Amino acid sequence: MKNKTIKTRDSRYFPLSLIIMLALIVISASCSGKKDIRPEGAFNPEKTFNKANELIDKKEYEDARKLLLEVKNRDVTKKYAPLAQLKIAESYTREQEYDPSIEEYRNFLAMYPDHSYASYAQYQVAMNYFVQIESPDRGFGAASRALVEFEKLRVMFPRNPYKEAIELRIEKCRDTIAGYEFLVAEYYYKKGSYSSALRRLQTLLTKFPDYKKEPEVLYLLGLSHKKLGNKEMAIEYFKRLLEKYPNDKIIKDATKELSSLTK
Repeated sequence: MKNKTIKTRDSRYFPLSLIIMLALIVISASCSGKKDIRPEGAFNPEKTFNKANELIDKKEYEDARKLLLEVKNRDVTKKYAPLAQLKIAESYTREQEYDPSIEEYRNFLAMYPDHSYASYAQYQVAMNYFVQIESPDRGFGAASRALVEFEKLRVMFPRNPYKEAIELRIEKCRDTIAGYEFLVAEYYYKKGSYSSALRRLQTLLTKFPDYKKEPEVLYLLGLSHKKLGNKEMAIEYFKRLLEKYPNDKIIKDATKELSSLTK
C-alpha cells in the first residue's frame, strides 16, 4: 500500500509517514536534556522566588541566581523584584564572593533607595568589608572601607535597627586601623626612619585618641624624639606616659629612659 502524501505550498511532496517520524523526533528532543529549573506553568514570581531560596539553601547558587534574575525582569507587581535583587547579593556573600556581593547590594540601593530594606542593604555593604578584617597587618584596607560604610549607614539611615552592632564594629574598625598605623610606625623606627615614625605616631594619637595601646604609642614617641635629639620632647612624652598610665607594664622601661634624660 502506498504512503499517503501531503502537498506543500512549493508543490513538493512528502510521505505522511516521514512527517510523523520528524514530529516524533522533535518531541523526543524537547523532552531530553537537563530539566528546566523554572517552575512549571505560567510565570509566578512568588513561586519562582521561593524556588530560588530553596536552591540557595542547597548551595546551588548559580541556578538560584538565574531564577532570581528572571523574577527581577518579569515581576510586573514589583513586589518580589527588590527581594530578588537582595537575594542575588546574599548568594554571593554565602559563597564568600565579597566584591560581587557588594556590587549587587549597591545596585539594590541605586534601584530602590527608599525601600524598607535599604538600610539592610547598606549594612550588608559594610559587613562584606568587615568580615574580611583579619588582623592589623592584613585587614587595614577592609577596616578602612568598612568604617566608611558604617559611617554612611549612620548618616543615611539614622533610625536603622543596627545601632548597637554598628558601634561595636566601628570600634573594631578603628582599632584595626590604629593598630596598622602603629605597626608601620614601629617598622619605621626599627628601620631608623625616626621622622617618619613620628609622623605616623602623632597622626595616630590625633585620629585615634582612644587607642588601647596608647602607652606603647607614647613610649615610642619618646624614643623617636630621643633618637632625633629632641630631648625636651622625649621627656614630655615619657612623663605623660608615667602620669597617665602609672600601672602599665611599660612603665619600668619608660622610667629608665626618663632617668637617663634627666641626669
